[in-house]
Amino acid sequence: MNYVIYPNDDGGVFILIPAPEALETMTIEEIAAKDVPTGKLFKIVDVSDIPSDRTFRNAWEYSA
Repeated sequence: MNYVIYPNDDGGVFILIPAPEALETMTIEEIAAKDVPTGKLFKIVDVSDIPSDRTFRNAWEYSA
């Protein structure tokens, strides 16, 4: 499964987790184009690339 990540205005990272129902009618790229704010660079990443330990989630960084 893939997620979309993009930077927030505070230097952190937003993680967009697509709903299974949305993936039935759209690609992950279409979901990202629809939901990521205009002007924000995003990446599509495998769920295994997202740390499972959320202890330091406010320290996660986005790198283009």
